[in-house]
Amino acid sequence: MSELRIGVLGAGVVGLTTALQLQETFRQAKVDVIADKFNTDTTSYVAAGIFRPGTSFCGPDDATTSKWVNDSYSYWDELRGGREAANAGITHLSGYIFSSKSANIVRNHLIEHLVPLYRRATEAELRICPGDWKYGSFFTTILTETARFLPWATERFKQNAGRLVKKEIASFRDLHGGAYDVVVNCAGLGAKQLCNDHKLVPIRGQVIKVKANWLKTFFYGDYDTYVIPGFNSVTLGGCRNYDSYDTTVSKYDSLAIRERCEALVPSLKTAPAVAEYVGLRPHRDPVRVERETLRCEGQSMKVVHNYGHGGYGVTTAPGTAKHAVRLVVEALSGSSKL
Repeated sequence: MSELRIGVLGAGVVGLTTALQLQETFRQAKVDVIADKFNTDTTSYVAAGIFRPGTSFCGPDDATTSKWVNDSYSYWDELRGGREAANAGITHLSGYIFSSKSANIVRNHLIEHLVPLYRRATEAELRICPGDWKYGSFFTTILTETARFLPWATERFKQNAGRLVKKEIASFRDLHGGAYDVVVNCAGLGAKQLCNDHKLVPIRGQVIKVKANWLKTFFYGDYDTYVIPGFNSVTLGGCRNYDSYDTTVSKYDSLAIRERCEALVPSLKTAPAVAEYVGLRPHRDPVRVERETLRCEGQSMKVVHNYGHGGYGVTTAPGTAKHAVRLVVEALSGSSKL
C-alpha cells in the first residue's frame, strides 16, 4: 500500500495551522507545504495577532462561523497554557475599545461570552484616553505574535517530517502527475488567480511597529485606530483600502496612523518606529472552506479550499483548519491509503 501524500498550498498562519492539524490526524502521511513566500514574506507576518474577529466575519452560516471562532480560541488557549507558549509567541492581553459613535462598535457577539472577561467600561475608564468617548468595553483575549509563531510552527512541522517546497503555483495544473492524494488550498490572496475567484479581494493594511515597552494594554478607537503591544514591539494601525494591490509603504498613511494613535495614547509620541509593513488581507464573504474535485490533464484532483479570512486569519485559522481537515477525511473516505 503506497503512502498518503497531502499538499498544502500557502505558508501563512492558515497554511501552517492546517498542515500541523493534518499531521496530527494522518500520522503516517507525507505532508508538504508548498509556497513561494515563507515567514517574513507572508501577509501573516504583518498581523498584530490579537484574537478579535470582526463582527462581520462569516462562514456559510452562523453556526459554522461560531464553531470556527470557538475552535480557534480553544486551540490558541491550549497553546497559551502549555510549555511552548513563549516560544510560540502566545499570551493573554487585556485592553479597551472606545467609540464616540455607537455602542455597537464596542460590542462583539462572537467573543463576548467566549473570552475570560468582556465588560462595559466604567465612566472613569472612558477618561483613560483623551477624546470624547461615550462607549467602551474592557476585555481579555489572546495575542499570537506571528513573528514568533510562524517560525515555531514551521519548525514543529519539519520535526514531524513535513517538507517545505518553495514553488509558485499559478494553476492546479502545476501540481501535475498526481503527486498528491489531496491538495488543501490555503493560498490566501493567491487563490484569486488559482481559483478564478472574483469574490476574493485584497484589503490593504499598513502598520507601524514602535518601541514602547511601557505599554502593556491594548487600545482601540474609532476610524480603525489600534495600539496593540506585542512581545518585542507595539503595533500601531491601521487602514483598510478595499480592492487595493499597493504593497508600498505610504507616508500619508504613516502620518495618519501616528496622529490617530498618539491622540489615543499620547505617550506614543516618544516611541521610535522600528519597522513599517504593508499587507494585503485576502477578504472573501463568506470565507471559503469546502471540497471540490477538479479535472487536471485528464486526471481528477481532490481539493479542499481554506481561504478568504481577510484580516482575521490569525484569529480564525485553527478553527477553519479543523473544518478543512474534516473535509480531507471525507474526501479520502474509502481510500486504501487511510
